[in-house]
Amino acid sequence: MKKTKISFSSFKSAVLITFLVILGGGVGFRLGVSKTLSLPNSVSSKADLSLFWHVWQRLEERYLDQKAIDEEKMVYGAIRGMVEALGDPYTAFFPPQENKVAKEELNGEFGGVGIQLGYKNETLSVIAPLDGTPADRAGVKAGDLILKIVDKNNEVDQDTEGISLPEAVKLIRGKEGTIVTLTLMRENQFPFEIDLVRDKIVIPSLTEDWLEKDGKRIAYVHLLQFSEVMYEQWEDWVRRILQESQSSDFGGVILDLRNNPGGYLEGSVYIASEFLSSGVVVKQEGVEAVQAYQVSRVGQLLEVPLVVLVNRGSASASEILAGALKHYNRAKIVGEKTFGKGTVQEPEDFPGGSGLHTTVARWLLPGGENIHNQGIEPDITVTLEEEISDEVDQVLERGMETLLE
Repeated sequence: MKKTKISFSSFKSAVLITFLVILGGGVGFRLGVSKTLSLPNSVSSKADLSLFWHVWQRLEERYLDQKAIDEEKMVYGAIRGMVEALGDPYTAFFPPQENKVAKEELNGEFGGVGIQLGYKNETLSVIAPLDGTPADRAGVKAGDLILKIVDKNNEVDQDTEGISLPEAVKLIRGKEGTIVTLTLMRENQFPFEIDLVRDKIVIPSLTEDWLEKDGKRIAYVHLLQFSEVMYEQWEDWVRRILQESQSSDFGGVILDLRNNPGGYLEGSVYIASEFLSSGVVVKQEGVEAVQAYQVSRVGQLLEVPLVVLVNRGSASASEILAGALKHYNRAKIVGEKTFGKGTVQEPEDFPGGSGLHTTVARWLLPGGENIHNQGIEPDITVTLEEEISDEVDQVLERGMETLLE
């Protein structure tokens, strides 16, 4: 690995974003010969678009390379610029191809290197590497900053300062078997380059196992994301646990949320309801109102001993789940402080395939705490240095000890 010395001084205040999206219906726009947009009255009364159309007309009339004028791309570029002017990386516009790529995340299968992308200190960063993917096998860690993307096959050599999330995804993904080189910087280390061979990425919702410690059998489940396919897999797992929980050597459940970057909000409420009999799981504070999401069903593991594992790659919906279980003292939280992603994006799909994600609210824990840029503090902290001190999973070991105490 090559090393390049780069200063931290260029990194700005902390901003984090989870690149998991949910798409729904939407509205459209019209661009005609008269170059008029159908706008709501609230917009028409505030915005003077005469300069916009003046620039548009000037480009059409005077720009040297007339073949380069693509009206659709110009409209998309104008919309993206308008959205980016808000200064919120969580609010993003996706042209059709980028929107298609975004949809692939929660469908569970796509091509790439297996990195959930976000921002830390307004710098592109790794929220979490996905288990068993090229990034995971190469040693990419949650929290790594991505400073540069190089793809020789596609003639890409780009620093990531100011890069949008859709553009970063577009550059990192590519044809299976090809190489993308990332310049990473890890905490307290010099930047280094790492070559990743792209592969077909399939994301399961959960993995499970049975562990043994001190004569007790422990049910272990690693929840990897809150996706559409999670529910059926979770219910199958619960049925098996209920059969085993009657045994005298049953020790309880380890719920592993490490490197879980989030997904569907409803998924976190669904899982929380498995372990909580009642109460608010999370509150959503919007512009005009606060909406409370209550326990949504009768859970089947209400009395089972429970420990939850987290790390800096646990974000968004996984933080909601961990925070709720901690608030009600239903589980001990073991590991590192979580990522700290606590805002709500409302997605829309537009005719033609483009999409918009708008930050419309923030998430609050049942006690009213805002997790955004704060994260969830574990009850028992296991530092990164302890976790990687040897081949033993120190967080899991501490979790099992805590469960059996």
